[in-house]
Amino acid sequence: MSTDTWKEFEHNPVSHSVAHHVVAIANLREKSGYARVSDVAKVLNITRGSASLTLKSLKQKGLVLEDENRFLLLSDEGQFIADSVRGKRLVMRKFFSEVLSVPADQAEVDTCKVEHLISEDAAHRLAMFLRFLGSEDPKAKAFREAWEDLHSARGGDSSTSPTGAPDGLDATREVRE
Repeated sequence: MSTDTWKEFEHNPVSHSVAHHVVAIANLREKSGYARVSDVAKVLNITRGSASLTLKSLKQKGLVLEDENRFLLLSDEGQFIADSVRGKRLVMRKFFSEVLSVPADQAEVDTCKVEHLISEDAAHRLAMFLRFLGSEDPKAKAFREAWEDLHSARGGDSSTSPTGAPDGLDATREVRE
């Protein structure tokens, strides 16, 4: 890894908080036709004051707008971010739960951690991979069968390696070797 690669995290224009706030506004507007600061706070399970502070910053960045009735709207850029995060969320959740067989609760947590960090390109490629994997292509079928065999060989428990060590530990050792 390049010594500067880790710095890319800081340059991500969409923070975890931004992602959740703009998605909350988009979802509220789609469900109810409007979004207020108090609604966003309730959806995110945070105080109204905390939501207000974050939304003030998002207004200054031009991602969130407010109409004459103080209802929240998303700018084109804010809507793009919300749509992008929601799309990545669907792809990541499907990958974690359906391909890797991560339990639903953990898949949701892991998805939440990466949905705003993964690039559009990586998300697009993962979506293409998932479409391929779900297809009737003989190579996809062979891959699915090989993956299921590996999962079965571990007794259906994907949380540990054959040696009993957590997979992440074995996987990082294998990658380094």
